[in-house]
Amino acid sequence: DRVSFDDLSVEEKKRFQRALVSGELSKMIEPWEPWWLKPSARTISLSNEGTQLIPPGPGSPLPSVSKLSSTEPSPLLAIHLVDILYSYCFTLRLYNGNWQSDAIGSALDVLSVSSVLGRGAGQPETVLEAVSYCLEQICSPTYRHMGGLQFGLGFIDDVISLLSLGTSALVCSLSDLHSLIQVGESELKSEKRKKSRRVEISSKLKIAERKIYSIMCWVHEQPGEAWTSLAAIVGAEKSSIMELEGNEQSVKSTIRLKLEARFSLKKLNESSLTFLFS
Repeated sequence: DRVSFDDLSVEEKKRFQRALVSGELSKMIEPWEPWWLKPSARTISLSNEGTQLIPPGPGSPLPSVSKLSSTEPSPLLAIHLVDILYSYCFTLRLYNGNWQSDAIGSALDVLSVSSVLGRGAGQPETVLEAVSYCLEQICSPTYRHMGGLQFGLGFIDDVISLLSLGTSALVCSLSDLHSLIQVGESELKSEKRKKSRRVEISSKLKIAERKIYSIMCWVHEQPGEAWTSLAAIVGAEKSSIMELEGNEQSVKSTIRLKLEARFSLKKLNESSLTFLFS
């Protein structure tokens, strides 16, 4: 009898999808090409109708940020966006573009890689800090078998590609991520887990859902030229990491030293980003 993808258990699906990402099955299955790398993504515009290549935008008009909160948006939102986009690109590649096959697993992978969405405290305050946290997760025992540091650096290129496409593409990617979290949260209700664990995960997903929606509204209001500047900053940080020599452990140690050295310049970095997105 033929076995379809739906016949696999959740764990079997995850192992299969990770084999796809790592290239183990590259000779048997055509790798998924991310929608943000397709030529059609360069002319994307927001609408309620998506295509098979590009995820649809929000189903209803986005409110202004001022209607979501009476406080001023954090000057660190641009940095948080880099973190969130990294987790989105990683998760889509992990599931070969089909997060719907395991929405709960996809949502949990997003929370695992993203500092902004998965941690209650210790949010990144520089682009280097945001990228470094994501890379540390990719080099952790959970994901290390996929390729380690060099593998993780590739997702920085994905983030740069998305930023280079501009506001509409960014909103579509965040809308897709928002849907991923919503579906994962919905499917979690019917999954057999300990109630305490299910409640804990559900709470994290609800918080992540709100954060994604808020930053999506913020992105929608930003000038297009700001993304070119942010993409350049992300590219510069990737270059600085690639210049480091040694194994993954020494690279991570050097990154930590660079972060400590830059901590005293944090306020200057915040001011620069505030200028770009004001």
